[in-house]
Amino acid sequence: MNTLDRARRHLKAHPMALDAAIAAGVLACMVAGSFVDPHGAHDVSWGLRTPDPLSLVLIVLGAVALVFRRRAPMTVLALTGTVSLVEAVTGDPRAPVAMSAVIALYTVASTTDRPTTWRVGLLTMTVLTGASMLAGPLPWYAQENLAIFAWTGIGATAGDAVRSRRAFIHAIRERAERAERTREEEARRRVAEERLRIARDLHDVVAHHIALVNVQAGVAAHVMDKRPDQAKEALAHVREASRSALNELRATVGLLRQSGDPEAPTEPAPGLARLDELVGTFRNAGLHVEVARADNGTILPAAVDLAAYRVIQEALTNVQKHAGTEVKAEVSVVRVGPNIEITVLDNGAGEDLRPQTVGGHGLLGMRERVTALRGTLTTGPRYGGGFRVHAILPVKTRTRATEDPV
Repeated sequence: MNTLDRARRHLKAHPMALDAAIAAGVLACMVAGSFVDPHGAHDVSWGLRTPDPLSLVLIVLGAVALVFRRRAPMTVLALTGTVSLVEAVTGDPRAPVAMSAVIALYTVASTTDRPTTWRVGLLTMTVLTGASMLAGPLPWYAQENLAIFAWTGIGATAGDAVRSRRAFIHAIRERAERAERTREEEARRRVAEERLRIARDLHDVVAHHIALVNVQAGVAAHVMDKRPDQAKEALAHVREASRSALNELRATVGLLRQSGDPEAPTEPAPGLARLDELVGTFRNAGLHVEVARADNGTILPAAVDLAAYRVIQEALTNVQKHAGTEVKAEVSVVRVGPNIEITVLDNGAGEDLRPQTVGGHGLLGMRERVTALRGTLTTGPRYGGGFRVHAILPVKTRTRATEDPV
């Protein structure tokens, strides 16, 4: 088996050597056939006749032409057809020179399309068979003439069948490769989406809690000497913010654990149910926040609930970091038809520097979250000062699997 495989690979690497071997085999068959008399005393007799020199020359020419059948199939067919035609008209029609034309016709049919095969095949069959019947020395109904018609038809049909099989196998292989590429691209896309999601969560958690820690630490440092009780309270808020940050980081990083890990966290992702707790952390840091809710107790999908929570968290964090002192923020959660609308306003005075102008990722992360859920996000300064963040999220989300049919 190994020897056969090596021989097959060698022949594929050297196709001309294979064609030369085929030409030699066809030459041997044609020479042997020229010595056979199909009408002998015992039906088929060997050695009762010998081919004339012209027939041998035509046999050799037809066989040599087959060596180049892959490089120029049409040219080889024309040459072998010509020598077969000459043999049919001037020589002994029983010398099987037409065998070379049959092989050449097979090659043309296996390397071209079906219309070309039909045209060339019919032309070859008609010319060779017609010349043998009309201009040959044998009667038109002789079996040698009918054999030319049959063998040229078989050559064209076999070549077309081989071409169809090759095209079918190529289509299957191409479809399999395309499916493999699609699976790899889908896997890469999912990995990229998961990385972005984790990056957004880490950014939201770290930005929010570090901002709180920074504010409370600044308060503690400012009042440490004159008001130690207030400094102690600020440090307690720092400790609480740090603990919350560690818990959320542990929950986020826990998503990277392998499935079945008993140490993986099971705490649910934050949502609007924890809005009061979130707002309380900002109020403890000195930010005046008012909340208005008119969502009528709507139960949101987990992804929408988390996105709404993160939008409010990031917007309030930006207010605290960028809107200046003595700022008032307003948060509203309203159910409007099939959507839930989140609005965060502040009345910050002076030039409002937002993360997108200083290289941050807060607004970008919010936009990615909302867009992933087929929602819309608008941000921008308010007339008269301050900033506005407005997100519209659909209450019912559609999964990617239902949108991307296979």
